Amino acid sequence: MKVLVIGSVYPRFHEDAEVPWLRTSIAHLKKAGVKIQVLAPSYKGLKSHEIDGTRVNRFRYAPANWEILTHEEGAPSKMASKPWLQLLAIPYIINGFFKCLKICRQWKPDIIHAHWPFPHAYIALGAAKLLRIPLVLNFHGAELLLIRKKKWVKPLLKFAIGQAQAVFANSSFTAGKIKAIRNVDVEWSPYGTTLDERRDIRHSGLRPVVDVIPYGETGNEREGSGLVPHPVNGKFKVLFVGRHIERKGICYLIDSAKFLPADKFEIRIVGVGDLTEKLKQQAAKYPHVIFTGKLSPEDLANEYRTANVFVLPAIVDHKGDTEGLGVVLIEAMELGLPIVASNVGGIPDVVVDGESGILVPEKDPEALANAFKRIASDRSLLESLLAGARKRIADCFTWDGIIQRQVETYTRLVNKRKTR
Repeated sequence: MKVLVIGSVYPRFHEDAEVPWLRTSIAHLKKAGVKIQVLAPSYKGLKSHEIDGTRVNRFRYAPANWEILTHEEGAPSKMASKPWLQLLAIPYIINGFFKCLKICRQWKPDIIHAHWPFPHAYIALGAAKLLRIPLVLNFHGAELLLIRKKKWVKPLLKFAIGQAQAVFANSSFTAGKIKAIRNVDVEWSPYGTTLDERRDIRHSGLRPVVDVIPYGETGNEREGSGLVPHPVNGKFKVLFVGRHIERKGICYLIDSAKFLPADKFEIRIVGVGDLTEKLKQQAAKYPHVIFTGKLSPEDLANEYRTANVFVLPAIVDHKGDTEGLGVVLIEAMELGLPIVASNVGGIPDVVVDGESGILVPEKDPEALANAFKRIASDRSLLESLLAGARKRIADCFTWDGIIQRQVETYTRLVNKRKTR
């Protein structure tokens, strides 16, 4: 089976960290015997190339210096700060349309799988219709956000959804938004972990699966408990990893510090972003809030190894944007950390409250602090959450299961096409 995958972003070189989940997804599809080619826009004149042995077809849509609509930051955010980039949308779609048609005529894929259906459904539709290739649309949430700001997007998406033979969504939250546009069957297709198995922290000796110092205990009290104390200063470490943008809710995490004793807790904020300096100013009065900046893979591994709990205090931001799923939560679970997260967006698909983590209301610093204290003081709760997280991953977020469901959909569509 041959599948053409279309997206707005794909790694430009081997070490590029763009869309790791899509790259990992394609690796697992190939492992399952599916032949893949990728269609993605050029970036500053980048020509077609190969990544991990996969052909990446780049389409040009502007002079090289202007080809910055995608990569490194979402296109909607770029267009908001640089409105002139909206002028590139039309040549983007037209050139992508003809590149897609050319690839399909030459390579003859069995399926076209278009991620971010606005605008990529319209890049794929011509080839899908003319050559009668089944079309799969894969929503990740960001494209649905445009409807709030640009009303004319809704009828275009409604039409595109109606032309697809299958529709995937990364979360039940995203699926609900799709159904509000057009009542169709939507298949849940989340992401699995993007951790490199060769550097998986669980198997590198860096972190035992259960490795927590309960709040208020000393090393001596823990002898014989079976729990290995961290090589840190005795504080219970709360870890956040992600971009410093509004929808991550970092400002509320910082405010939770007022409810946490500085001699017993430490909040560590990894990453950078547009709000970094503003957040540092907010945190200046809290000595137990630490900003690490952007870290090397080795230093990031150490942060996970020495943390006691992972937090994602996400919110619905002023644009209506929020977490579509929260892959970082899946990875933290894989690394043996208990989870505290906000009850917004697609997060409840990952974190079942009281089973695979603790959910708190968005924008509630005191609720965040209380959740940290509960995990810090209750060993049985900790062990229950870790066991629940392992079960949740095994049930829903293994790549083998995700890819099996995708391939079953592909096969059904191909067989239906042959019957016709």
